[in-house]
Amino acid sequence: MYLFTMQYSNTLSLLLGLVTALSANPIRRDVSKSCLSDQECGPVPGESLLYSDYTQKGSPFPANMTAPVPATTTGLVGEDDVLFQNLLSAEWAVYSFYQQGVESFNQTAFTDLGLPNTTYQRITEIRDNEAGHLRIFQDSISSVSVKPGACKYAYGFSTALEFLALQNIIEVSSMAFLTGLAQQAKALSTIGALVAIGETETRHEVWALIDVWGLDPFAGPADTSFAYANQILYITLADFIVPGSCPYENPPYPYPSQKLPQLSYNGSTSTGHPGSPITFIYKENRYNNETLTPDYETGKSYYTVFFHGVNNITMPFDTKTTSSVIPAAFDSQGIILVVIADEPGAPTLESVVAGPMILLQQPASATNISAA
Repeated sequence: MYLFTMQYSNTLSLLLGLVTALSANPIRRDVSKSCLSDQECGPVPGESLLYSDYTQKGSPFPANMTAPVPATTTGLVGEDDVLFQNLLSAEWAVYSFYQQGVESFNQTAFTDLGLPNTTYQRITEIRDNEAGHLRIFQDSISSVSVKPGACKYAYGFSTALEFLALQNIIEVSSMAFLTGLAQQAKALSTIGALVAIGETETRHEVWALIDVWGLDPFAGPADTSFAYANQILYITLADFIVPGSCPYENPPYPYPSQKLPQLSYNGSTSTGHPGSPITFIYKENRYNNETLTPDYETGKSYYTVFFHGVNNITMPFDTKTTSSVIPAAFDSQGIILVVIADEPGAPTLESVVAGPMILLQQPASATNISAA
């Protein structure tokens, strides 16, 4: 009888352990995509460590379910639904960048570069954070609107070092477009959520500057604010999304879009830093397989407007040589964001005729990632 009791107790313990393990499975591949319309579906960001310490190479919830989620009700569209649809579409691009990094590399790929042995772990943690962002943005879109699904993405990196250099652009771009989306938001709760997400993206960039690049992570009293978020979001479409790969159910991205000419610069004649001359190049939009140029009007003045911190400085722009000068007044910290405009200061969305382009100032060795 004693032996039977012990065997029963051991069997029960094993079963309980199995149930616990199954209930804690973070991937949740058995969950139907319709579940994503329910905020109670899956681990909740801020209440589950899945979004911080999931270490497997496969995608965690909800990134393992990439299809769009259709509207489940009818009625008035949520006041910030379009904003969050744009943001969710952008987040799929950010998440997928880190997921590709997790899949492509391992710890040795980074320690061979002389980096700390925690580098791959941190990249995995950031991937997990971005998966949490996916869920937050899905939950922020009302049941009346489609929740966009993932496209296919190509980032152009083949080595761990190339991945790390591009990571800086990914993070600072996110920080910049969040400042613009906050200016579009109608609900105060949306503004609060965008600030909170921006703080997390800042943590990611601070880690990279300290651990990867060995730099002072501070970027002066304010990072760069830019009002026209959809112009930055269009860069993710033009540079990273594989043509024809987005689900047809997805809403247009970004919406609305001006489809402006995209900018690069001649890296052999400019440092990309304050005080340097700069010659712009109109680069190919990979998504549309075309290179657009502004339709400059004869006799009309055009300007380069450089945004840094919470201010901007306007400089003369020569439409024939496509050249200007980066303001020497700026410090070489954070990022400088530049557009070509037909009015000083680019005071309206419509005044911007090309760009934006991001000039990364930290790390300085990666500034030319925006160069042709």
